[in-house]
Amino acid sequence: MTLPSLFDLSFLGRRDTPALEWDGAVFTFGEIDERAARMANLLTARGLERGDRLCVYLGNCLEYVDLYLAATRLGVIFVPVNVLYRDREIRHILQDAEPKALITTAEQAGFLSGASVAVWLLEELRAEVGAQAATRRVEVTDGDTPAAIVYTSGTTGASKGAVLTHRNFVVNAVNLLTCWQFTAGDRMLLTLPLFHVHGLGNGIHCWLASGCMLRLTERFAHERAAGWMTEFQPTVFFGVPTMYVRMLEWPEETAAAIGKGMRLFVSGSAPLPAQVLEDFRARFGHTILERYGMSETLMNLTNPYVGERRAGSVGLPMPGVSVRNLDPDGNDVADGETGELYLRGPNLFAGYWRREEATAAAHRDGWFRTGDIAVRSADGYYTLQGRRSDLIISGGFNIYPREIEEFLAEQPGVKEVAVAAAADARRGEVPVAYVVAEGKFDAGALERACRAHLASFKIPRAFVAVEALPRTALGKIQKHLLPKWESS
Repeated sequence: MTLPSLFDLSFLGRRDTPALEWDGAVFTFGEIDERAARMANLLTARGLERGDRLCVYLGNCLEYVDLYLAATRLGVIFVPVNVLYRDREIRHILQDAEPKALITTAEQAGFLSGASVAVWLLEELRAEVGAQAATRRVEVTDGDTPAAIVYTSGTTGASKGAVLTHRNFVVNAVNLLTCWQFTAGDRMLLTLPLFHVHGLGNGIHCWLASGCMLRLTERFAHERAAGWMTEFQPTVFFGVPTMYVRMLEWPEETAAAIGKGMRLFVSGSAPLPAQVLEDFRARFGHTILERYGMSETLMNLTNPYVGERRAGSVGLPMPGVSVRNLDPDGNDVADGETGELYLRGPNLFAGYWRREEATAAAHRDGWFRTGDIAVRSADGYYTLQGRRSDLIISGGFNIYPREIEEFLAEQPGVKEVAVAAAADARRGEVPVAYVVAEGKFDAGALERACRAHLASFKIPRAFVAVEALPRTALGKIQKHLLPKWESS
């Protein structure tokens, strides 16, 4: 099955049903279908053909949905660009993907200098698309057809383009509808950016495949989101940990009222601290469902919708996804021991765009190497310990930052924390804790707590107060941007 076929469950089967609310206006599935048809005809008139790449450098807007749907029908490969990126980062994507065009706004175009491709302004497309016929055209018939190239965050070098096929997206959507029990009766508030697979591959696809009602916003705004939830009364919300941290600041009566109407809160894109899950459950009356996915694989594991949602764990493998936990030599590790996660399944990407060596290096005997370190419990739940690249080796001891971060997050006065490696002449590396404090920052109290509960080699050498942790647009901490600390 291809994405147009999956989405036609709503476009053809629910044409008169309210589908999308944007900026105060409500559109039916039939109206969204016609908008997509007009946009597809406009892109064709502008010369786009099957296999061409189309970069889209936009914030959330109604036309973002139109453009994505049009691309999926035409076989044009959709290349979302992080709206926070600037000239250097965008130039790399343009050089790598070699798109036929890049679509952006007149304002955003100011961040481009000497673009090597045609730049189409959204304002111009808006003026032209109304003259196009609403005749449907669907060129894609093969699930192996590339649907999107999603560029990784590139924290350890130039970002690579993960090629995701129609099959990858369809399998992911069907899994989420089944595992999280989506129905046409759901109401979803989507505040995630559509340039990321969390918002696009989970949010948009679950909406269209289930036929539920969607309210799309430009971004998550902490000071307005409580009002959106109270007014729209969603049953489902997809978020990242930083959103849930901010939601804990809402008044107790507001949180309780919102919780009464909700069916499901989901967290992903970054680890959810166990303490946040516990605090949220007490305040909203819901246990956040944490899951684990990647740009290259979409969703891999999830805590169960029915069953125990275990704090700190990303749960169990999703249908069709096989998981192995291996040591550096490629041997399976025992339950309770740390290993690197390897994956196999129909959700796995087709490879990195025009990078055969990188694709080969990311696989081992047919299994995708995630780079994520994890522990599996005896009953099959996986708990992530961090990235392989985040591992701290101090005096011969392996230190997984996630363990220290979870402990520090439980301490009074700690709002957020990240633990990273710092060079040390004697031990090679030592852990350093970067803390966003609530109220007075007391490094001595944190050190004493660590000494009472952690092995000596795991105690951070320093506790550094920071105003905020550097994050990606989806809330993932960028440890390489933390201030450097040097031992005296």
